[in-house]
Formats: sequence, C-alpha cells, structure tokens
Amino acid sequence: MSTPEQVEPVNGWLAPRVAVGVFLAFALAYFFSTLVRAVTATLSPVLSAELALSASDLGLLAGGYFLGFALTQLPLGSWLDRYGPRRVILAFLCVAVLGCVAFALATSFAALLAARVLTGMGVSACLMAPLTGYRRWLRPELQLRANSWMLMTGSLGMVAATLPVQWLLPVLGWRGLFWALAVLIVLAMLGLAWRVPAWPRAEPVPAAQTPVGYGQIARHPVFRRLLPIGFINYGGMVAIQTLWAGPWMVQVAGYSPAQAAQGLFGINVCMLLTFWLWGVFNPKLARLGWSAERLIARGMLLPLLLLAFIIWLGPRAGWPLWAAFCVASSFGALAQPAVGMALPAQAVGRALSAYNLVIFAGVFTMQWAIGLLIDGFAHLGWDTVASFRGAMVVYGLCGLSAYAVFMRGQQRSAAVVRG
Repeated sequence: MSTPEQVEPVNGWLAPRVAVGVFLAFALAYFFSTLVRAVTATLSPVLSAELALSASDLGLLAGGYFLGFALTQLPLGSWLDRYGPRRVILAFLCVAVLGCVAFALATSFAALLAARVLTGMGVSACLMAPLTGYRRWLRPELQLRANSWMLMTGSLGMVAATLPVQWLLPVLGWRGLFWALAVLIVLAMLGLAWRVPAWPRAEPVPAAQTPVGYGQIARHPVFRRLLPIGFINYGGMVAIQTLWAGPWMVQVAGYSPAQAAQGLFGINVCMLLTFWLWGVFNPKLARLGWSAERLIARGMLLPLLLLAFIIWLGPRAGWPLWAAFCVASSFGALAQPAVGMALPAQAVGRALSAYNLVIFAGVFTMQWAIGLLIDGFAHLGWDTVASFRGAMVVYGLCGLSAYAVFMRGQQRSAAVVRG
C-alpha cells in the first residue's frame, strides 16, 4: 500500500511513477461513477416501458443521482481538506455499493428514486477526491491536464454505458447490471486502498490569516463569474448527454432504441477524444497566456449556436449534432480547475466541492426542468417534436442569459485590472 513517504518532502509533489498509479486508481473509480451516471439514458426505454414512466418521471429518476451528488458536496469539501482523498472516497464508495444493490432490488418508482439518490451520494467523491489530491500532489502545469484526463476517463465510462450496456441487457437484465456494478465498485475500492497515498499533514494557517470558509469561496470573484456557466450551460450539457439526447433521438429523430444507444456511444466517444485533447493542449495554451476564463469567453457561445441549429432542424438533428453540441460545451469543464487554482491550497477541497455543487445542482435542475417542460407543452396540445423543441428553446435562452452574465463579469474584472 502507498505510504506518505512516497510524497516528496520538499515540495509535496508525487514522483512520476507514483503519480501514474494514483491517477489510474482514481480513474477506475471515476469510470464506474460515470457509467452509473449515464446508464439511465440507455435504460430509459426499458425503464419507461416496465414502470410506465412519464418524461418528468424519467427526468426526476435520472436527476435523483445528481440530487444525491449535490447533497454531499459541502460536507465533502471539508472532509477532503481534513481527512484527505483516500479515506473519504473509500467511505463514500461503500454508500455507492449499497445504492447499486438497492437499485437492483427496487420494485417501485419510489424505491428506484431513493436508490438513485443513494448512489449519487456514494460516488460524489469520485472526481473531487482526485482533484483535491492533484492540487497538492501535481505541479501546477499538470493540474489542468490531469483534470481533463479524468474527464476523459469519465467519458469512457459514459461510452461503456451505451452500446456495451445495450449488448449486456438481454444477458443480465437491468437488475443484473446493477449487481455487477456493485461488485466492480468494490474492486475499484481495493485499487484505491492500494495505490493512493495518505494525506500529508495540513499546513497551519497563520494567526493573522482567517481560514477560508464557504462564505468566502462563494464571494470570490472567480467563483461568482463562473457560477452561471457551471449551473446552466455546463450542467445543462451534462443533463442532455446523460439523459435527454437519448429520448430526443427516439421520440424526435425516429431512432430505434438500439440506434439511440449507438448514437449515445458516438457522442461519448467524441467527448472522450475531446477531453484527451484538452489534456494534451491545456499546458501549452496556459504557457501562451490562454487562461481558462479566456477560453470559456471565446468558446461558450458556440454550443448555443449549435443548439439553435438543432432546434431548427428538429427531426433531422441526429446524434452527430448532439455530439458537436457536447464537444463545444466542453469549454465549460475548464471552470472547475480554474476555481480550484484561484483559492489557497488548504481550501481546495471546499472550493472544488462548492463549484461541483453548482454543476450538479444545475444538472439535476436541467434534467427535471426539461422533462417538466416537455410534459407541460404536451398538455398544451403540442405534438412530441414541438414539445421537445420548445423545451430546448427555453434551455437555450437560459444558457444565453448565463453566458451574458459571465461576459459582464469578465468585462468588470478587466476594467478593474486596467483601472
């Protein structure tokens, strides 16, 4: 098992070989967490047919994962800063195993929802724990790369939640899949216990310096500027990637469930490649003066334009355009490490978890709200295509407003620097 002596005593950075092992252990756990997150999109036709779920029910069921995720973020940040990534993620993954078992045993929508919330709570440390560790264990120029490659691993989990799940369904059934996931998460826990080093002793806070709390984090200018982007734009993209792209392909574009699974596979492969490329080029872009906020300012308008094009095409908009939308939205993924690097190292767990709360509260809200809008427009007499289009129009207008708020904050920040 890894020991604290594997951390270099002078600067706290892990030796390269140790860092690779730590990354792989964390990546395996994050792979399973995103597989669990995204699997509802592939299973939505089966669950809807078996339990007679409406669009709003389906949105709530998928969003329950993110609700559970959001509920733990504030205490999670404090625990990460105090106890370190290894102890926290192992404790949380025990809850994830229970959630998968409860989902496999559930016989009603209420039981499925409760199990989904429990699972979301259990895997909520799978990204925050490594990012907290990387903030202390990796050199600054490598932190954005490690973050992007963790997200790449997450995209690989989402890829596994599409066609592979579709292929396994006739063999295992959806209940058997969740039993298998419970076993695989236990195996990932063994890898974490073996490879992740103990948390180095926290540096004492000088007497003249007040410890950084959540109130200060929430008031930090970088956090406030990036809040609307994380909640609406990036949260909405994850909501579409992990749920609504599937129903759109089936109910609007006329795909069969198998074709929709293939489309989701294509979307997630594109996201995997995108995050790999971000990891390759982020250090180079940083050296050229392209900060995360500058990249977000230049790039986050593109997904809004693509969404408008998708809405206009309607039934002619298939998975390639949704893949382009998700890829363009990946600029928003740069916000989280930017927040972590803007705050002191002793508060990185709280800073990252606070921003993660923003993102996943946004995912939960967007998943449920889009379902409510689809059902609401249907009750007004709109057909299925028009209902989906109308829901996406509302989401797009919210995203445009959030981008405008971010850009206004950027302009104010630039004016202060010039002044």
